[in-house]
Amino acid sequence: MQQLFAAILTMIAGVLACAAYFWGTNFILDQIFPSKGLSGKAASRNLRITNAIRPWLFLAPALFALTIYLIYPVYKSVVFSFHDRAGVNFVGFSNYFWMVNDGEFRQSIFNNFLWLLVVPALSTFFGLIIAALTDRIWWGNIAKTLIFMPMAISFVGAAVIWKFIYDYRAEGAEQIGLLNAIVVAFGGVPQAWITLPFWNNFFLMVILVWIQTGFAMVILSAALRGIPEETIEAAVIDGANGWQIFFKIMVPQIWGTIAVVWTTITILVLKVFDIVLAMTNGQWQSQVLANLMFDWMFRGGGDFGRGASIAVVIMILVVPIMIWNIRNAAKEMRSH
Repeated sequence: MQQLFAAILTMIAGVLACAAYFWGTNFILDQIFPSKGLSGKAASRNLRITNAIRPWLFLAPALFALTIYLIYPVYKSVVFSFHDRAGVNFVGFSNYFWMVNDGEFRQSIFNNFLWLLVVPALSTFFGLIIAALTDRIWWGNIAKTLIFMPMAISFVGAAVIWKFIYDYRAEGAEQIGLLNAIVVAFGGVPQAWITLPFWNNFFLMVILVWIQTGFAMVILSAALRGIPEETIEAAVIDGANGWQIFFKIMVPQIWGTIAVVWTTITILVLKVFDIVLAMTNGQWQSQVLANLMFDWMFRGGGDFGRGASIAVVIMILVVPIMIWNIRNAAKEMRSH
């Protein structure tokens, strides 16, 4: 109860602080550059100045937070990547040479590559198919709600749910894991699924696909509803069947949105951490870059140099995709 009260108090204080900031800064600005009671030329000059400054007053808190929580950490990460374990002595490119020769880092790169191939493709595909199908049935909104619900679950919470699904008991014991219960019911042998090298990556990917399909479905459903009816009616008149209408008429018209969804999930996949940490902690050859960075940065005494160098690699991989995504989204908005 005390935590709930503290949370409510924090929200109220935050809203009041924002209101006080915007009122106070605008009041001070109007006092420094007044427009009332002045001649036309002076008033016009002060109005131009205040109109130029006022947007920056609104942006200032966001720019301050962006600097403190994004720009400065990026700068320090780059600096630490050229320093030793304690982040004190300069070691040049030693951390990057270590990465190239480290087997676990290469395994992480390979696993992240697998995630990039599978998760964005399946999430976008399932989201597109479900969006198209649910628009044609009367209980489509109910289905969309159920499919979107995993988005409300944290990655750790989702991992705990799927840990029960993959749970393993020795052969002959009662299986409480859903997957092994099904296998045993059909006469198979139970498996410790998440301990199977290589294949365990795909079992972990299923969790993220389960979560992100709802996101893809919502975005793509809105895009499908924005397709002009005239183009579909023309295709029907020309004798096109359902598959031809969907893949040759509808999909090309929303290809920009599909690309945005795909790349957004791709960025998320490059930073995936929680699922691997909660399910395997990187064991059994399931390590990924973000979890490896966490291990080096905060475990075993901490190695700021190696942890930061892995973080820089993740940033280098994410930034080009993010820039392309922003440009593509802006281009699509201009076209509409």
